[in-house]
Amino acid sequence: QVQLVESGGGSVQAGGSLRLSCAASGYTSSSYYMAWFRQAPGKEREGVAAIDRDGSTAYAVSVKGRFTISKDNAKNTLYLQMNSLKPEDTAMYYCAADFVWYILFPRYKHWGQGTQVTVSS
Repeated sequence: QVQLVESGGGSVQAGGSLRLSCAASGYTSSSYYMAWFRQAPGKEREGVAAIDRDGSTAYAVSVKGRFTISKDNAKNTLYLQMNSLKPEDTAMYYCAADFVWYILFPRYKHWGQGTQVTVSS
């Protein structure tokens, strides 16, 4: 059974940094496409960053240059390094995985439970 568990969220002031982690079990991360999404209260879930099996990446325009997605296949873990955080980055962040490359569309089959990121001004 595929399981994704996010961690690393928290509260930070604008301009600060956080690194989110997503520990995967039940499959080998190198065989999956993976992504980070976020959802703020009252808003739709939006794709933040995605990484394919070869390591190619895609980013939402709003985070490009500030966020970096990466994965450690040996540890079966996905990461999201977030720098220069802004109040509008405040949201619940989710990792997702699938055998299909959905890039930043929220159609992935497997999802974690989320980790909260709050950025204060």
